[in-house]
Amino acid sequence: MRLSKLVLLVPLAFLVAFFYIPLISIIKTGLWDNGPTLKYIASVLSNNYHRRVILFTIGQAIASTLLTLALGLPGAYIFAKYDFPGKSLLKAVLTVPFVMPSVMVALGYILLFGKSGFITQIIGRDLGIIYSWKAILLAHAFYNFPIVIRMVSSLWQRVNPHYEEMAMALGARDWRLFWKVTLPLISPAIFASAMLTFVFCFLSFSIPLILGGYQYATIEVDIFTSIMVLLDFKTGSALAIIQITLSMLFMYLYLRSLDAYARREEQRVLQRPKRFTRKDVFSLKGLLIGAYSLAVLLFIIAPLLAVLYDSLHFNDQWSLEWYRRIFSTEYNPMFGATTLDAIRNSLTFGFATVFLSVIIALPVAYALHRWNFKGKRLFDVLVMLPLASSAITLGLGYIRIFHGTPLYYTAWLIIAAHTIIAYPFVLRAVSTSLKKIRPNLWEAALSLGAKEWKAFLRVELPLALGGVIVGAIFAFAISIAELGATYMLARPEYTTMTVAIYRFLGARQFGSASALSVLLMAISTASFLIIERIGEEVW
Repeated sequence: MRLSKLVLLVPLAFLVAFFYIPLISIIKTGLWDNGPTLKYIASVLSNNYHRRVILFTIGQAIASTLLTLALGLPGAYIFAKYDFPGKSLLKAVLTVPFVMPSVMVALGYILLFGKSGFITQIIGRDLGIIYSWKAILLAHAFYNFPIVIRMVSSLWQRVNPHYEEMAMALGARDWRLFWKVTLPLISPAIFASAMLTFVFCFLSFSIPLILGGYQYATIEVDIFTSIMVLLDFKTGSALAIIQITLSMLFMYLYLRSLDAYARREEQRVLQRPKRFTRKDVFSLKGLLIGAYSLAVLLFIIAPLLAVLYDSLHFNDQWSLEWYRRIFSTEYNPMFGATTLDAIRNSLTFGFATVFLSVIIALPVAYALHRWNFKGKRLFDVLVMLPLASSAITLGLGYIRIFHGTPLYYTAWLIIAAHTIIAYPFVLRAVSTSLKKIRPNLWEAALSLGAKEWKAFLRVELPLALGGVIVGAIFAFAISIAELGATYMLARPEYTTMTVAIYRFLGARQFGSASALSVLLMAISTASFLIIERIGEEVW
């Protein structure tokens, strides 16, 4: 036990140094002025503009969550109940949006719904989606749709069929069967996915800024504007305190719902999906699934296809010219790094993030899984708090703490930021896998003389290896797609693929941005295909 506690000190020290100290530095700024004070928080809450921003942030997060559920729940039903050719590939493709950089999402929606977009040209008029709250909600649904699909379908498939059979024997059918039996059984997954979606939408920065503008600013945009534009650190820090306080509350609710979800997911009886036949295609259910598929195609798949199409067209002809240009220094606006450098940097940061994330997550997951101690719930919230914190806030904290130190503007600081952002996904994946292991296996190892840490390494860790691999893949995908903290902390020679896409867009080279985005999509799709093969969940 003593050795296990010593091992836990390593990840805790990392979290303190690279998350809590930077966070506290920002919080201290908003609560200190020649002594403790709440005047800056009171000033923010009494200001009409800031109050409207806070209310809009919560409102758009609620609306985005409801839209995401409306799009995701039918898809979860289809994946849980039916088997069809290409199911694993489709599920992997539908998960790709979750790790796409925000600038690429903005590009996809502009190519679709902009004044010269594909949809605008087809219907002959501008729908007024871009640069409005509608674009924010659609983009948030695009991002978080995979969460609902994967969490709910995973639990839906684990609903014991005997419950439904008994209800049907008592006369329950169709909607009544779903409302009385199925819905209560899958409700933990619905609530957990809704809470996680809400947290991500609440913390959104790039999407409201790019697709909504300052008219539809969120708290994140307000923090960034106050500190980076107006140089008002007191107001920005006060806003950050409000944001972190609310985020901790939402994260606590998410973790509570996740416990119920994990208990339901322990169900060992899996429903066998039905084969989707030609007869089903022409039935009423088939027509409804077809209509739903069109909606998903338009709002989820079409932005990805629009980027792919744009990357393959040059001067209104099919061409690979954009791919040639991204590897040509003649058309390279990245100032200090080539596209090959950006790809190498992304892969380097990605693999380093995977290594550190796993090293940090394993001891923490083990402590949460095996030990019972006072304040365990609070500890769980605190170690998961990076999930409820934004890359912008993290980047600002790093600037305040590490400016003037040897770490500032180095690759190590970027890797540390990526690790803090990605490690909660590794922690969740490993924790979920550990909860599925039967306790008697660990007890049997102890009874045979194995020490606690040896029983974990020899028995539990091999059984949880699938969760470790899935978490590592997620960490890699999140690292290569990260923009906010990287853009704030990276020197030009540390340009990543995501930052390069942003710079291509800034140079008005949309075709080059699309081509590099396609390469990023290919890497992400390959990652999630591996996840499908392993069959573990990270949520």
